[in-house]
Amino acid sequence: MEQVEEKMQLFIAKDDELKKKYDLLTSIKGVGKVLAISLLVYTQGFTRMDDARKLACYCGVAPFEYRSGTSVMGRTGVSKFANKELKHFLHMAAINSVRFNEELRLYYERKVGEGKSKMSVINAVRNKLLHQIVAAVKRGTPYELKLKNI
Repeated sequence: MEQVEEKMQLFIAKDDELKKKYDLLTSIKGVGKVLAISLLVYTQGFTRMDDARKLACYCGVAPFEYRSGTSVMGRTGVSKFANKELKHFLHMAAINSVRFNEELRLYYERKVGEGKSKMSVINAVRNKLLHQIVAAVKRGTPYELKLKNI
């Protein structure tokens, strides 16, 4: 396993564009090397998918309401056809973000305080984390904490 990770790091270090995107991804608290490499692989360096909403759908964290015509059928849910591996990595990153990313921790505490279920809030944190990732890559600058918006 360590040899594979070492080879991936060497591969990323050889390509300046990949190295820059990898550094941008890991500048976000909670995003580690496994999630960063996985996102770079599955999105082909963010050339295949650069829209946060589409990436959220692909990862299975974008909520959709069940409806038929004008009637809404209960609660919202996420796609069952998601990339389960990326969803798992995002879940672990969201848990770490709640612990170490002050912006997302305050969001998590506020939503749980409002009575939302913890898993629902974790899914929202996963979605927010993906939006932060895509924003950092699109801007080309490391993510900066914005606590004044909370």
